[in-house]
Amino acid sequence: MKDEILIRGIINGEESAIDQAMKKYSKLLWSIVGPVLNRVASVEDVEECVADVFVYLWRNPEKYDPNRGSLKVWLSVLARSHAIDRYRELSRRSTLPLDDGLLSDQMGLMEAVLDQEEKGVLRAAVSTLEEPDREIIFRRYSYEQRPRDIAQALGLPVKQVENRLYRTKRKLRKQLERKD
Repeated sequence: MKDEILIRGIINGEESAIDQAMKKYSKLLWSIVGPVLNRVASVEDVEECVADVFVYLWRNPEKYDPNRGSLKVWLSVLARSHAIDRYRELSRRSTLPLDDGLLSDQMGLMEAVLDQEEKGVLRAAVSTLEEPDREIIFRRYSYEQRPRDIAQALGLPVKQVENRLYRTKRKLRKQLERKD
């Protein structure tokens, strides 16, 4: 479907037109938003950011000016702008400094028997984690924060923090077992 027809349909409130736009441009917008939010956001944040672009298009189709460029380019610029805004918002949230030494000393994963080499392996495994999983692990085991407090500090649902803790511990355990 051509962009002019899509925009006309969206202006007329035709849901099929926005559906077509989403099918046509979702992958492109994911490829733009994903790298911007890679270090600070979850997959859900990326998904939400892409969805926000389509919501903006649905609510403001008249802001697209075909004389200034294609719909593809306009949506790409809009997606990048939304992603940068989301990145800034997520980066402003309170974070704790990542202190690998403190983590390995306090984490509680057989700390009494881990020698320096094993601590190094643990630090390396933790350093491979994506955000916010790495920060959740630090907050839980280095600073002994409860999941409820972590959720509040990071602006996440408590259940998501608990699920991330569970999955991340399993991932770390598997990584450490492979090293043996």
